[in-house]
Amino acid sequence: MQFSKDDVNGSQRVNAFRVLWNRLKKHPLSRVGAGLITGVADDDPSGIATYSQAGAQFGLNMLWTMPLAFPLMAAIQSMCARIGRVTGKGLAANIKATFPPIVLKGVVLMLLVANTLNIAADVAAMGEVAELVTGFNRHLMTAFFVFGTLLLLVFVPYHRYVFFLKWLTLSLLAYAAVLFTVHVPWGQVALHTVWPSFTLNSEAAAVIVGIFGTTISPYLFFWQASEEVEDMQAKQGAAPLVRDARSADKEFRRIRWDTWSGMFYSDITAYFIILATAVTLNVAGITDINTAAQAASALRPLAGDFAYILFALGILGVGLIGVPVLAASAAYALSEAMGWSWGLERKVTEARGFYGVIAVSVLAGLAIQYSPISPMKALFWSAVINGVVAVPLMVVIILLVSKKSVMGAFTASRSIIILGWIATAVMGAAAVRMFIPG
Repeated sequence: MQFSKDDVNGSQRVNAFRVLWNRLKKHPLSRVGAGLITGVADDDPSGIATYSQAGAQFGLNMLWTMPLAFPLMAAIQSMCARIGRVTGKGLAANIKATFPPIVLKGVVLMLLVANTLNIAADVAAMGEVAELVTGFNRHLMTAFFVFGTLLLLVFVPYHRYVFFLKWLTLSLLAYAAVLFTVHVPWGQVALHTVWPSFTLNSEAAAVIVGIFGTTISPYLFFWQASEEVEDMQAKQGAAPLVRDARSADKEFRRIRWDTWSGMFYSDITAYFIILATAVTLNVAGITDINTAAQAASALRPLAGDFAYILFALGILGVGLIGVPVLAASAAYALSEAMGWSWGLERKVTEARGFYGVIAVSVLAGLAIQYSPISPMKALFWSAVINGVVAVPLMVVIILLVSKKSVMGAFTASRSIIILGWIATAVMGAAAVRMFIPG
């Protein structure tokens, strides 16, 4: 049997692809845990819009929020991861077992509404950016992203899907690259990061609440805890630490590294977004940004096509991560509350309710694009609901991780609990100040 030159070349290409695939699977990035996905999902398109508005409106004077937010967000996320790995149950299941039913019902209801509105704002931003980059109709592109995401979540096992999500996290590097295309007064940047100058009125408080609300978000709490449970169940012989403590030290070291490094990646990226828009949009007198796509468009005449493309591609990359996390976190919460089977590794026939919540959330987000509801209004109300639910939910998380009846011998350290209470106080104070006129 003879082979043509095309057959030989085709075989060589297949072998080269297999070699590349195997190398990618062995790359350290492919082996990191849920913390990286959580961190990048934190900088979803809605978050990018919030950070862009902060930089455009206040210049360098909102940079201080990111160094403050980092230890607080990392502490809360590490608590959630700890709860999942120690108990073998997600956050909603632990709330259900420990607190009165009204607590769980209120939290889950607000989470479902906030996540759906957030998905609507995110997919609208992705469609708008895709239209800017490709020229295709934004509604058509939005539908493409929605149905593509839904099909992947439903029909592709998560351990395969997450492989691509982890590589998509590199899209956040686009915002660091933007800074190489513009002039940055680094001395002023350092000064304003530690010594900002602004008046703390209701307008500034609203931006601060928006920053902390998108940085410390309720949907990430549920996602982190449930992902720890999914990862544990995927490991042969693994059990909740309250039942098998032999691997406790190793698991807690992994959780610390995973959550703190993931949150640092998220936090430093948000810092870069605020900085990039401060030294371009604010300097040019553009102080009102409503969407992430608007921020990308405004950058084009100021920083050039390269910065514009980088900013736009970053929005699409993080959107492809953020939307699945938003939808799945709502599904985790409601499924645990209702006692349904759940898990992204399960088939649809094994977890119909779980996948039903994902489908309804994502499709409802798409439907809002064709309704009288503005995506920006959806984002606003999502931020308000997240701000309302985050503070009491953080109190619940701190109480859970402090209870020996829940955590056994693995309650959180005093330093983590103190950081958790500081985060709760900061979020609560900012939310109260937002509603005080003047």
